[in-house]
Amino acid sequence: MLVLAAIPSTSVALVVARSATRGIINGIAVAGGIVFGDLIFILLTLSGLSFLAETFAGLFLIIKYLGGLYLIWTGLRLLTPDRKSDVNFAQQPQSRSLLAGFIAGLLLTLGDIKAIVFYLSLFPAFIDTGSMEAVDTGIIIIITLLSVGGVKIAYAIAAGKFVTRLPDFTYRRQTEKITGGFMAGTGIYIIAKP
Repeated sequence: MLVLAAIPSTSVALVVARSATRGIINGIAVAGGIVFGDLIFILLTLSGLSFLAETFAGLFLIIKYLGGLYLIWTGLRLLTPDRKSDVNFAQQPQSRSLLAGFIAGLLLTLGDIKAIVFYLSLFPAFIDTGSMEAVDTGIIIIITLLSVGGVKIAYAIAAGKFVTRLPDFTYRRQTEKITGGFMAGTGIYIIAKP
């Protein structure tokens, strides 16, 4: 799980983008949403309810499109040239911004076909779900929190520290443009991929 979490992906892109444009705490909020989505899939699989996820595949497809549209919208906002930058790392993040980041991470994970395939098809090949006990479930949850959460938080901290070390606003604005393009491109990729 640690290796899979560390591989650059759309979830890493979202964590880095939010952290670079809204601050480290926002990147951590996105990481929380990603981990929560992973835990939902894990609990569905371990409880034998994976058939629910397969039954509601259309719902996950809608979630995928909503997550992609959110990334495109956020990316375009960062690319808008006349937009006054609202990046202020000294300012405390607003709770609605943190909630938006958390929801974006959650939607991205719930709509990720690779996550659905991994947790509902491949995960049971590694874990005997029929003989699981509460302690085993707890261990898997802790491993997920530490591996997936730890890696995503490390990305958030690295991106946030990188941006705060930029010498002036010009570089920050360039970073916003790069991040905006990357986010919009990621959203398009999410919507376009089968």
